[in-house]
Amino acid sequence: MDMTTASALRRLRLVSAPEAVSFLVLIVCSVLKRTTEFNAVPVVGMIHGVLFMIYILFWAIAWYFAKWSLKRAALYAVLSVLPAGGFWAERMLRQEVEAGVIAARARQEGVVSK
Repeated sequence: MDMTTASALRRLRLVSAPEAVSFLVLIVCSVLKRTTEFNAVPVVGMIHGVLFMIYILFWAIAWYFAKWSLKRAALYAVLSVLPAGGFWAERMLRQEVEAGVIAARARQEGVVSK
């Protein structure tokens, strides 16, 4: 795995958990808006919207550099619209980056060939 691909996956990983948290907070705020006088939906909605757009941008960049199959790219896209999917995406991306780094080190040390 080259540095460009690793950094693209790392960026997507770093934004996936905050995006998931903002989605869950938005759901809680939506329920509170309808059951109480508390209305934080405009603020939390804006924060979530910005994080979601950043996630989609980083997802497209990661798809381009990592050369994912359509199935794998679709999985990460679907995870972005599930309330806790960002946590699962973060975990999968961490494993993917770690596996890529280990493989790159093994190739560099001559343990395996390309």
